[in-house]
Formats: sequence, C-alpha cells, structure tokens
Amino acid sequence: MLHVAVIGSGTMGNGIAHVFAQHGFPVTLIDISQPALDKALGTIGKNLDRQVAKGSLSEGDKMATMGRITTHTSIAEGVTNAQLVVEAATENVDLKLQIFRDLDLYAPEGAILASNTSSISITRIAAVTKRAEQVIGMHFMNPVPVMKLVEVIRGYATSDAVTQQVMDISRQLGKTPTEVNDYPGFVANRILMPMINEAIYSLFEGVAGVEEIDTVMKLGMAHPMGPLQLADFIGLDVCLAILQVLHEGLGNPKYAPCPLLVNMVMAGRLGVKSGEGFYTHSPGSKDLVVASRFRK
Repeated sequence: MLHVAVIGSGTMGNGIAHVFAQHGFPVTLIDISQPALDKALGTIGKNLDRQVAKGSLSEGDKMATMGRITTHTSIAEGVTNAQLVVEAATENVDLKLQIFRDLDLYAPEGAILASNTSSISITRIAAVTKRAEQVIGMHFMNPVPVMKLVEVIRGYATSDAVTQQVMDISRQLGKTPTEVNDYPGFVANRILMPMINEAIYSLFEGVAGVEEIDTVMKLGMAHPMGPLQLADFIGLDVCLAILQVLHEGLGNPKYAPCPLLVNMVMAGRLGVKSGEGFYTHSPGSKDLVVASRFRK
C-alpha cells in the first residue's frame, strides 16, 4: 500500500485520513498544532465508533484503522516516506502555495502531490514546484467518509499516468472519481456556488424567507438540504472565498458574491462553525432553527 501523508487535520483533513486508513493505507496526518492533531484523532475515533454502532465496521477494523494513523507537526519530517501527499489546509492561496513549495523540497522525488482545494487553480499550485506533472487535485466532498465523489482535477501539466493512478487510488477508497479540467471552481463549485449565491440574493431581495427558500429546493428539486442550510454547513467564509475565485478567474459579474454574504462573513456569522449563519446551530442539536435576524 502507498504511504499517504495528509496535510491539515481539520474537517476535511481528518476525514481524508480516516478514509485512507480504513482502506488499508498507512497515513501520516500533519498539522502545525499538536492539540489540533489530538482533536482530529478524537474525531476519527468517534466517527469510526458510529460505523461500528451501525454494523458497517467491526471493533477490530476500527482499532486497525486507528493503528495506521500517525501524526506529525513537521511537514519536512512527516512526508519523508510519502508516496502520495494530500494537502487539505485552509482554502487560502498563499498558504497552499507555501505548502507546495515545502512539499516539493521535502517529499520524495516520485511522490504525487495532490490538493483538496475546492476552487484554487491546480496549474497555479503546480507552478511553484519542479514537478508540475505530479501535481493534481483530489477534491473530496464533506463528510469525506460518507460522500462518494472525488473530483480529480488535472492541471495544465498533470501527466496521464498520475491522473490514472489517482483515479485508481480513489476507487480503492470506495469512491467514484470524476476527471475534470483545471478551470475556476472546477465542476462542483462552478455549479453549486452560483446556486447558493442566488439563494442568498433571493433572501437579500425579499423574494422569500430562509425556510421558504430551502423548502422550495428540498421539496421541489429533491435536494437533501436547502442551499442556505448547505451554505451554513460548508461555511459562509468558504462560500465567499470560492465565489471570489470564480469572479476573479472568469471575470463574469454573475459570480459576484451577494452583499448579504459579504456582510455576514465580515460580522463573523459563518454558519455551523460559528454557531450562527442563516440558521442557529447549537452543539448536539439537530433542530433547524432560522437565525433570529431572518425570522418573520
């Protein structure tokens, strides 16, 4: 099995580490913060317990999965033996470019360098390395252990061999890989984010309320989650960042983020992660309660 290094231990990083380890891959989970790594291991353990409770995983499988994950606070030391690196750090261009400069310096010569970016150009990321043909996008969906899609993004110089290997690895994880080319937002977010943005505009312009907009999309379009609830789940700051990448990269005003979204992010109303967005989110509660600002 390939040795996999995952950079970043947040929601996406620990989910990616979980899935690789569960499918037999030895994983090094890397983060500059040891407390963040400890929290990530706790989250992975709880998610595995959930699988055990549902009968989809044995207690022995859970222990074996946890046993395949080691942690490190240094990229230089953590990627020494990596054959595949998956970067899952915050969606920040400068941060990702610096990480890939470091990976190019410290990862073994033949290692594939993948990014879980949801919108940033793989070609741009690859350009800061000396191995552009080995740089690729592996865009997992949240929650990673549950969602089947991996959006595999080919940069301008990504080789056929690396693309095929990443497609094969994704299948080994029980995922369905879909190959797309490197343009702003790729496919998933180029389609999803304008829909979310239009839902926010519909609220902003008084077309309907939060609950009404989400109900229309859930019952009328068979979406499992309304666009405003989904925006809260993704994080309004992440939605704004992706829309800004789309707007800048494609130069089309239709991607301009709604002023309400901008204001909410500036005010720290980021959705689930902050406890309030379009809905209020209380720890441990699954009740869907519209935020007081948007109640009629």
